[in-house]
Amino acid sequence: MELQLTKPICFFDLETTGTNVAKDRIVEISILKVFPNGNKESKTWLVNPEMPIPPEVVLVHGISNEKVANEPSFKQLSKEIYKMIKDSDLAGFNSDRFDIPLLAEEMLRADVDFDMKHMVSVDVQTIFHKMEKRTLGAAYKFYCDKSLEDAHSAEADTKATYEVLLSQLDRYPELENNVKKLSEFTTRKQSLDFAGFIGVNEDEQPIFSFGKHKGKTVDEVMETEPGYFGWILNADFPLYTKKVLTQIKLSKLNNKLS
Repeated sequence: MELQLTKPICFFDLETTGTNVAKDRIVEISILKVFPNGNKESKTWLVNPEMPIPPEVVLVHGISNEKVANEPSFKQLSKEIYKMIKDSDLAGFNSDRFDIPLLAEEMLRADVDFDMKHMVSVDVQTIFHKMEKRTLGAAYKFYCDKSLEDAHSAEADTKATYEVLLSQLDRYPELENNVKKLSEFTTRKQSLDFAGFIGVNEDEQPIFSFGKHKGKTVDEVMETEPGYFGWILNADFPLYTKKVLTQIKLSKLNNKLS
C-alpha cells in the first residue's frame, strides 16, 4: 500500500543532546520526503549543537562531540531544512511529543517563523501504541518482519518509521489512508502549543494546562494576574509556548482597540 497524499509529507527523526525540549539541541536530523506521485527525497544532516553532548547520550546514538565539531550549526542549516519541509505535512515516531516541539524550538532560535498552521502531523508511535503498545524496534519487527539495524541512527529510524506506517495501513482497514485523518487519529489532546502548556476548553477558548491556573482561560488569568504572562516569558518555557501566548495577548489587545 502507498500513502494517498494531496501534498508532500516529511517523515523525520532527530538525535539530540537530551530530552529537554526547551534546553537540548539537535545533533542529527534525517528527513524522508514523500510526494503525492510516489517520488521520494531524503536528506540527513549532522549538526553542531554548540553545547556538549553528555557521555550517556553519546552511548545511545553514537554521535560524539568530536564527530560534530566541524559540522554546521542548526542556524546555518535552518533555511535549507525549512525549505524542504515548509510545503509538507510531518510524520515521525513520538514526533508530536518530542521531535516536532524540539524542531520548532530550533527553528525559532534560528529566527525561522515556524508554525503548524498549514500542516498536520501523523505520529506513527501513537498508532502503534493504540494498536499494539510497543517500541519502534518491536514495531519494525512486528509490522515489517525486519530487525532494526542501527537503531538510534536518525536515518535508520526515519526509514523504519515510514515503512511501519505503510504496514499499519495494510494491517488495519479501519485506518483511513488520508494524512488529515491519520493526524486526527494520532492527536492525543488538543493544544495550541507543541509542549501542551496551552490547551483548549469545550468552548474553544485557550486555557492553561499546568500549574496553579490549570483549567483557567488564558484571558481570565491575564485579567486577574497580568504578571503571570511576564513570568512565563522570562521563565524556562519553550519558545513556541511563549509565541502562542504572545499571539493570544496581541489578539486580545487588538479586539479591545477595534
